Amino acid sequence: RWQKVLYERQPFPDNYVDQRFLEELRKNVHARQYRYQAVVFQSGAVVQQLCSVCVFVLTWWYMDAGMLSPQGLFGLALVSSLLGYVLFDAVDGGAGRWASGRTRWADLKSTLVFVAFTYGFSPVLKTLTESISTDTIYAMSALMLLGHLIFFDYGANAAIVSSTLSLNMAIFASVCLASRLPRALHAFVMVTFAMQIFALWPMLQKKLKARTPRCYVGVTVLFALAALAGLATVSSVGAVLFASLLLAISCLCPYCLIRLQLLKDNIHGPWDEAEIKEDLSRFLM
Repeated sequence: RWQKVLYERQPFPDNYVDQRFLEELRKNVHARQYRYQAVVFQSGAVVQQLCSVCVFVLTWWYMDAGMLSPQGLFGLALVSSLLGYVLFDAVDGGAGRWASGRTRWADLKSTLVFVAFTYGFSPVLKTLTESISTDTIYAMSALMLLGHLIFFDYGANAAIVSSTLSLNMAIFASVCLASRLPRALHAFVMVTFAMQIFALWPMLQKKLKARTPRCYVGVTVLFALAALAGLATVSSVGAVLFASLLLAISCLCPYCLIRLQLLKDNIHGPWDEAEIKEDLSRFLM
């Protein structure tokens, strides 16, 4: 009788297997079963980041067209930052701040240093890309914002995720677009607003998602509606296309994932590569 061993001489060829070989076949051992509601909830991170990019571009367009003053945008951003700062601590009762050991005075100093540094270099930012054509600036900004969306940390454990690279690309795009605004004050406010919406806003999103899921869903819906309303004032066709994109990401894509998950067919068996599960650290001494 054939045995699946290598240390005994048997009257069978090396590639021989009997009917018992497929008895150890296992399918979809590590396959995850997704629920539609859970996938839709997780897609909110993608929706919010798309809306963040949309709001940022719309804000730049309003300032470039003279429909939004830099003083008004700075005041609105300041008020929203204070409200978000209070909400960030109120969500978990200050537990996160206590664990990190960071004080409010340290946060205030960091904010003042950033504002002063950005304001001091705003004339440089305004004239940084004077020798580059406007079409090139727009193309670079579009590529950087696309890269920001690709490398953003949506909560997936993947090699492509890089929060630092994603933030740097977004800030680079904001500097490029700010250099095409009328005055240095516009550039200062634009870069400050970019830091708020691309760096601070995602931190609040993650805190709401982890602590208060219902509030996170409500904020996501309101933010998407605000982005669509702003886009509708510029282009009704663009608003319809953007709304279709958001619905496809939040509703259609999760449905396709659930349907395709039923067709998954990963096989496992004795032909798999051997896995060494024993702790071999003692041999490294």
